[in-house]
Amino acid sequence: MLCSVPALRALRRAAPHAHIALIGLPWARTFVDRYPDLLDELIVFPGATGFPEQREDDGALPAFIDAMRERRFDLAIQLHGSGGIANDIVCRFDARANAGFVQHDEIQRPGCFIEWPDTLAEPHRYLALTNAMGAPCESDALSFDLTAQDMAHYATLVAEHGIEAHRLVLVHPGAQLPSRRWPVARFAEVADSLAADGWQIAVTGTAAEAELTGTVLGLMTAPALHLAGSTSLGSLAALVEQARLVVCNDTGISHIAAAMRAPSVVVASGSDTLRWAPLNRTRHRVLADYPPCRPCSFRVCPYGHECALNVTVTQVVGAARAMLARDLGARPAAPCLLHEHGAIVVPIREEVRHVA
Repeated sequence: MLCSVPALRALRRAAPHAHIALIGLPWARTFVDRYPDLLDELIVFPGATGFPEQREDDGALPAFIDAMRERRFDLAIQLHGSGGIANDIVCRFDARANAGFVQHDEIQRPGCFIEWPDTLAEPHRYLALTNAMGAPCESDALSFDLTAQDMAHYATLVAEHGIEAHRLVLVHPGAQLPSRRWPVARFAEVADSLAADGWQIAVTGTAAEAELTGTVLGLMTAPALHLAGSTSLGSLAALVEQARLVVCNDTGISHIAAAMRAPSVVVASGSDTLRWAPLNRTRHRVLADYPPCRPCSFRVCPYGHECALNVTVTQVVGAARAMLARDLGARPAAPCLLHEHGAIVVPIREEVRHVA
């Protein structure tokens, strides 16, 4: 969804007074709330055969399509993916006009449909469609605006964990698919090496990844903060924005780092780096190996995980040190988190901010 933001910006710029509704899964309500300038409404999709993100059941689909017809949309855009069944559903809304992607062998559809641009990066795929619709983009940069609640939660994390943003490195060993995860023991080695340089290490992840992140901490010899399950999406983004570096797999936090303009080192195992790697290759260093089986379509690698194992600890540490040296020089400043008059004074990048 983050990768669609540049296209949504282009759409809003072209139609500033339109009512734009997003049809999506229930969780997308938080996405709509996050981007009120781009989206006006969430319409929850009930599920259908061929959409594995939720239970595949067509039972509620006829009533849903009838409800969409009653909305009398001026334009229905299929941004879900390459086409096929998604186009079948969207075109049944009977909007005055349709747009979307089609597969190369798909039937001709009336409206502004372009062939799925399989060789473009993910944000550029969506922008190719909005551009074809007459809504050119101003920027392909991802964005994620922080709220006051996000910053308040971040301030709580700082107070509870003693986070020192001026020397903070985030290590994020998780990913939804095991085939996309670099070995946890190697993340631990990288974290130890950077901790030895004087960086404060925080291991992040979802609550469901606590066992994985706990394993990283258990394998480390240096102390580190364990933040798995302690962050909301917004406070994680705030944490990423303030950190000096993010070391992660090619997963969601990589897109958050891109949106927050935070430097990152991304170990890309199995994924299609042409599609999913960050666009800015100066701010984000992507390390990947390319055996013939890549890009991977397996949840668990059946071939010995060659693409992950061929990326070494030495490579990742070297990339991390190079990225950190661009910002502050070869070594971090000394720890200097101060507690004064009930406030926490945290040196953040080149300035000092007071957070309650």
